[in-house]
Amino acid sequence: MSKSEVRSSQLLTTFGPGAMMDLPDGSVIVGGLDNWRYASGAQPLIDEPRLVAKLRARLEKPTLVLKAPPASTDDPTAGKPGIVVWRFPCWFLVQNPESLSNGSGNRRRLVPQSQLAGAKFKDGDKSYDIVPVRFVRACEHGHVDDIDWPGFIHGYKGGCGGSLHLEERSTTGALVDVWATCSCGEKRSLAAAAIRGSKALGLCNGARPWLGSYSHEKCDQLSRLLIRSASNAYFSQTLSVISIPDRKSPVDEIVKALWDDGLSILASTPTSLPVLRQIPKIATRLAGIADTEIMASVARVAQGVAQFAERPVKEVEIEAFTDAAEELGSDHPSDDFFARTLPKSAWDAPWMAPIQRVVLVHRLREVVAQVGFTRFESQGADIAGELPDELALELKVAPIARDADWLPAVENRGEGVFISFDAAAISNWLKRDKVQERLAVMNAGFASWLEGHPNSSRTFPGGAYYLLHTFSHLLMTAISLDCGYPASSLRERIYALPGVPGQPAKYGVLIFTGSSDAEGTLGGLVEAARRIREFVRKALELAALCSNDPICAHHQPGQHDHAPLLGAACHGCVLVPETSCEQRNEFLDRALVVTTVENCGAEFFPPP
Repeated sequence: MSKSEVRSSQLLTTFGPGAMMDLPDGSVIVGGLDNWRYASGAQPLIDEPRLVAKLRARLEKPTLVLKAPPASTDDPTAGKPGIVVWRFPCWFLVQNPESLSNGSGNRRRLVPQSQLAGAKFKDGDKSYDIVPVRFVRACEHGHVDDIDWPGFIHGYKGGCGGSLHLEERSTTGALVDVWATCSCGEKRSLAAAAIRGSKALGLCNGARPWLGSYSHEKCDQLSRLLIRSASNAYFSQTLSVISIPDRKSPVDEIVKALWDDGLSILASTPTSLPVLRQIPKIATRLAGIADTEIMASVARVAQGVAQFAERPVKEVEIEAFTDAAEELGSDHPSDDFFARTLPKSAWDAPWMAPIQRVVLVHRLREVVAQVGFTRFESQGADIAGELPDELALELKVAPIARDADWLPAVENRGEGVFISFDAAAISNWLKRDKVQERLAVMNAGFASWLEGHPNSSRTFPGGAYYLLHTFSHLLMTAISLDCGYPASSLRERIYALPGVPGQPAKYGVLIFTGSSDAEGTLGGLVEAARRIREFVRKALELAALCSNDPICAHHQPGQHDHAPLLGAACHGCVLVPETSCEQRNEFLDRALVVTTVENCGAEFFPPP
């Protein structure tokens, strides 16, 4: 198969291990980490102690590290770096359509790979092109395999050896009009296999072709029909953190950077420091630093790494943005993180009253690691930025390797703006009767969603999250119309941390952009942030009226349509590209932000 290339970031999202993709000369499934090949001598490790500590604790692998995907190269001495893919599926349609007798559709021959001659199907003296069939079977544990077409057509009572066809009895492409037939006269509609809980495709055989041709495991799930190019065929499960440097101790930053290169040994064997100082990379970074200072730093970092695994991801990040916002304006910015508080005089306005602080994030680094993947439905991080408990997951997360001590990761560098909200203002707002009534409606929608997902680990996120999440979407839309970035390139992190004894509530929104292909961005988002009050006002004005009102404003979650996690929210007002949203366009309601035409009285912001 010819050489094909994808961006490294795509290997963690759309085309990771277990994903099906179309190449110019066929359809394949991306191989697991055991089949990722690096250039000779290449060790593209990615350092991010906070993320590594989380993943080591989650996967119970104390030596786990992060690696960047293998980069292509034309260097003949570098070996053959790349990622192995396997041909999948192994059933094909012959590109020789025959019109049906009623003239309303056509049918094409359905053949297995064993009947092909190279990349063609021969019928007598004629050769025909073939294309991979677009239907496969999968289960909720991530397994995927070819459909047993003879068995499906004949009701698993044994095939007759006749020729098989796939008929499309209309031009709509609807499954009810797609039939699998045999020359013996047996036939079956694919619509029978599309219903959840249907036994039409039988039990799953536990196939994991991305881990090798003969990789199977026991599975008790029913197979479900899956269109291999559909958006629900692959959901990457990732965990990401924003790199937060420790500005209180520059030595700690050096120790953290060298932690996986050997300094972690000092935590248990302090006498090995003289030996480690002989390693060129370590010696260069530790030059001029006293042994006592290094050992004190090692003790702090070792304790911090343990704390990283215990504290929620977003809790550490919002502390850096809020508590240390003034300090982050240092004259010596880090390569990974540099932020400054924007003076209140530059953004103060009546409609900005609930906002406490605006921080310009000139430089940030996000590290994203892939843990596994699911099919049919996503199982991403929760609202605290943590991966949910695997035992409580509704769908089983499929592995991306047989047994690897590393995970793929990418670094995204960019810029952003952080907006901190007054916790007292949100607390007082949550106590209002009208707000409680509106949240009861949202909670009822969530309850109806749970009825269809009885094993889900999700919990109702609360009114503060609904508010901040919706506000973030509105602000992203307003900014994208002016700052030069399309909405799809902007992303969000929502911080809704309720207060606990000894820990005050903290609320904020980070809107940022980043790329793994460049060292940052051109500053357009930071410049837009200097005019943040204009964009907030524009966002609030746009939110007051939707092009789909009054239908949008009067939407009752779980009653009017299949959007039980949405209040007054639709593609005409609040929804953004799913790549920009941390919750895939769920938990949104305009009525909690501004006054809509429904006028339910639950708005947080007064009219601008």
